Amino acid sequence: MAQLLTSPPPPQAAELRRWELADPADLRSLRASLHEALTGEQLLDGQRMDEVPELIVLVATELATNALKHGIPPTIVRLLAVDDSLILDVADHDLSTIPELADTRPMGAGGRGLQIAMAVSLKVGWYATDRTKNIWASFPRR
Repeated sequence: MAQLLTSPPPPQAAELRRWELADPADLRSLRASLHEALTGEQLLDGQRMDEVPELIVLVATELATNALKHGIPPTIVRLLAVDDSLILDVADHDLSTIPELADTRPMGAGGRGLQIAMAVSLKVGWYATDRTKNIWASFPRR
């Protein structure tokens, strides 16, 4: 399995939106708000998204769920843009652990968020600041 990059996203990436999540109940509003930020349209229940926004929302949900479950709140989700890419950056406040790929767990055991991100995005990486541990994934900007 491929390894995660250990670097921040490009420094010239501009922040488009930011969300702060305190608990799993915030994930639903994150998904709807992120979809609106990506498409300019509200997502109605049962409505399907275009492929790239759907993949970004999927990865945001997976990474934010991991951060809420295993990290220290609040979880901060940022949508960034640079050149022809969109970047999703998810941070938690637990600096005592590093991201690990769950490639040895049996199917159905959970912990596949990073694998999903690596499968559907252009690049995935992680970095730490003095206060947060961040995981990011980039996607084509269409």
